[in-house]
Amino acid sequence: MNGIPGWTIDALALSVLALQVPMALILLARLLPSLRRPAPLPPGIPDSPPLPGSVSVIVPTLNEAERIDPCLQGLHAQGSALREVLVVDSRSQDGTPEKVWAMATRDPRFRLVTDDPLPAGWVGRPWALHYGFLKSDPASEWILGIDADTRPQPGLVERLLETAQNQGFDLITLAPQFILQHWGEGWLQPALLVTLIYRYGAAGDPAAFPERTMANGQCMLVRRSVLECMDGYTVARASFCDDVTLVRQIAAAGFKVGFWDGRHLLKVRMYTSFGETWREWGRSLDLKDATPTPQLWGDVALLVLTQGIPWITVVGLFASAGMGVAFSLTEQLLLGLNLGLIAFRFGLLAGIRGSYQDPPWTFWLSPLADPLAVLRIVLSALSRPRAWRGRTY
Repeated sequence: MNGIPGWTIDALALSVLALQVPMALILLARLLPSLRRPAPLPPGIPDSPPLPGSVSVIVPTLNEAERIDPCLQGLHAQGSALREVLVVDSRSQDGTPEKVWAMATRDPRFRLVTDDPLPAGWVGRPWALHYGFLKSDPASEWILGIDADTRPQPGLVERLLETAQNQGFDLITLAPQFILQHWGEGWLQPALLVTLIYRYGAAGDPAAFPERTMANGQCMLVRRSVLECMDGYTVARASFCDDVTLVRQIAAAGFKVGFWDGRHLLKVRMYTSFGETWREWGRSLDLKDATPTPQLWGDVALLVLTQGIPWITVVGLFASAGMGVAFSLTEQLLLGLNLGLIAFRFGLLAGIRGSYQDPPWTFWLSPLADPLAVLRIVLSALSRPRAWRGRTY
């Protein structure tokens, strides 16, 4: 083919095969336990009797006026286990404070708090959460961090408390149900989500080691006593993936943490286009701030070999066959492995369908975005954000 000796192509195929086989086995070993993972938490029961204990909710905000209304309404609908909602605002200029004040006139549990200027060494989100924790009512036994783009469903707080107390968790986070509307986000976002599943398993899978614990800071319930022991959110102060950093530190300290499928309890509309999904979500999904360097690049290698190159490999092999080059035994094995990885990927896509609310048709083509998604993780792992949510670091 184009003057390239057949033995050279065969040697390249053998090299790729030798790298892919062990990574494919690791992937299977990592994801097969997901077949036995717990079912999604059931929907909450509105107006159910309050459980022992009380909850302070902290919502960090910075110019969230366009998307905070569903979050405020969802929290307003929570039952009496919710003691207070502290919206910690970092001097928004778009009308966010006015929306919180309007809700506070309807529900006295809501309170607007303006955080102090960002201290040196802190990232904005963990600072807002830490500031809210310090200002929260000491009588609250639990602290629930909620992001402004989430849509809490009725009974969320009660169901979280029930699960944490019945299962003995000191911290519990939820994987939400995603709302996708634009064709671009419908194509790219599921591919980016799968990079997390390939590395850490599905929500509900227990982590064997603290450094492999997964979390979602969009909804994180933690005992006040645990945060007091950890000096609040200080351990995650400089992290752009502060949720995972905090949870792994708490797990390493010996506390019991859980990551559950909360599709019936929490919905989220994160981004609105391909470009926004690429920029905003993609730059933190490498989780380098929470991950040892050898583990980070080992996981990147797994993504490249099992999610990033199967399509490229298959297309390349068929292109060579189309030019009259017969497949060697090595190339046949390589083709079979990569077709198997692609089939596995489509099966996983069907498995995560319930994590999406009426996704656009491009959702079903998202495996074709896998090479781009993996490229985004690689680019993110090689750099550190300089700007985030309107702040420059």
